[in-house]
Amino acid sequence: MIVVTGATGNVGRPLTQALIEAGEKVTAVSRHATAVPDGVRHVPADLAEPHGLAGVLEEAKALFLLLSGDLHAPEARPTDVIDLAVASGVRRIVLLSSQGVATRPLGPSRIAMRAVEDALRESGLDWAVLRPGGFASNALAWAESVRTRGTVSAPFGDVGVPVVDPADIAEVAAACLLDNRHTGAVLELTGPEVITPRRQAEAIAAALGAPVRFHELTREEAKDAMTRFVPPELADDTLDIIAAPNAAELRISPDVQRVLGRAPRPFNSWAARNVAAFR
Repeated sequence: MIVVTGATGNVGRPLTQALIEAGEKVTAVSRHATAVPDGVRHVPADLAEPHGLAGVLEEAKALFLLLSGDLHAPEARPTDVIDLAVASGVRRIVLLSSQGVATRPLGPSRIAMRAVEDALRESGLDWAVLRPGGFASNALAWAESVRTRGTVSAPFGDVGVPVVDPADIAEVAAACLLDNRHTGAVLELTGPEVITPRRQAEAIAAALGAPVRFHELTREEAKDAMTRFVPPELADDTLDIIAAPNAAELRISPDVQRVLGRAPRPFNSWAARNVAAFR
């Protein structure tokens, strides 16, 4: 059995589906009760209190570990989940980390994530680390303004990064959970092209078949919006990247192609599949 944390999110849902299609038994973990696919057990649990996972992990051979926003806060102890997995007899963990661990190693949230990566390496378990860049699904933050005002509001409108489709992250995670060939791998996951927020708005407009205006936010306005959902340290680290990506953050990684045998999906593909959220 494989435990998927963050199972109701943009990566967790397609990952759960991919594991079911591979014939695996899956336990989906999220904070709140939710509908899951047939045959999947759901367990409400908060990773900030990992003892709630003890009974589940004792039955698991592998764990997909996704740390929610509050587990990036300075007082959080996300490595407790790894310790519990070891004590419970889990044999493999695939960790969803961040590209910034390598490209911005001195950011406060990146230092904390590096500590989680290091704890995983030292755990004695089989492991793989996924380091995605920006998510295409971050565009869902614009859904309400597109629906109600036909507007996308974002900072740094003409500064792009190669955002990655969460479905690609999920498929890579499934491969790492199921295939020993990826043990010990650190995979950087990006999309196939650098794309700016303004061009993302154009892709959403094309998917809708309707005009979408672009409104540029200041950094301060963007941070105010982000800190409703994530700690200020994580917001600042993220804004540093999208304001002025360095050469490593602009690089198109070959790792999705290497693992999946196909090119990563472009943003317009994500927009077409998720257009209902913007109608």
